[in-house]
Formats: sequence, C-alpha cells, structure tokens
Amino acid sequence: MKLTIVTVGKLKEKYLKQGIEEYVKRLGPYAKVEIVEVPDEKAPENLSEADMEDVKRKEGERILAKISPDSYVITLEINGQQLTSEKLAKKMDELATYGKSKVAFVIGGSLGLSDKVLDRSDFGLSFSKMTFPHQLMRLMLVEQVYRAFKINRGEPYHK
Repeated sequence: MKLTIVTVGKLKEKYLKQGIEEYVKRLGPYAKVEIVEVPDEKAPENLSEADMEDVKRKEGERILAKISPDSYVITLEINGQQLTSEKLAKKMDELATYGKSKVAFVIGGSLGLSDKVLDRSDFGLSFSKMTFPHQLMRLMLVEQVYRAFKINRGEPYHK
C-alpha cells in the first residue's frame, strides 16, 4: 500500500518530527509512506468570511495538486465520521482488498479544508469533535495508521 499524507504547513517542533519519523519507520514493512507539505497561506488574524474562503481555496489548490487521480482520499475533518482504531483498521483492510492501494490522507490548515478538497474526498474522518493543531494531528494519524496495520496482521501493539 502507498500512503500519502498531504498536509498544510511545515512541521517545526522537533519532538513531533521525531515521533512521526518513528512511526513512519515502523510502517516501513507494511506500506510506503510519503508526507507532503504544502505551504500555508499567510493571513492576518482578523479575516472576513471571504478572506477565509480565499485562504482555504488557495491551500486547497496546493493540496489537490499533490493528490494522484487514482488515490482514495481520506480527509481529516471535524465533521467527518469517528471510528474506533479497529474500525479504521477494517477500513484500511477493505481498501487494500478492493484494489485501493493508493491512499491519500489530507490534513488542512488552521481554517480547515476548501469545498473543492472536500468534494474530492472519498471519506471524511474525524478523530474527535475537539480541534487539534495540524502538526499534532500528523503524529496522531501515523500512529493510528500503524496501529491499524498491526491490528490487521494480528500482531501485538494495540491493547
């Protein structure tokens, strides 16, 4: 399986980079993982609704440019479906079984995802109704994907 994680913004925090690198390394036997960072759109604090949509549109164009046409796209979004770790594992297993060997996970910027990115999404996934920093979300995502592969292989880890 080839997994691409398309994310807005650069990761600066060393501790998060180390955690992500560790899980990407652990995922090596199960999948090829590529993390693609697209630049976030610089914007002042007090944005109008139109300015926010413009920022999301620009970031969305950058995101869509990095997604392969044959990828199954899973967007991380607050209004997405919440799954247990076991259900995410089942979803990943079903994708592999039915020939969806390219999966792109998308983590938006601080304002969320554009309508065009949401339209391209095959599945909206929510980790919680809470809001998390997108940098931390990367670590949480690679850990849960690793957990899913371990669950599907019946290997110890997820208890």
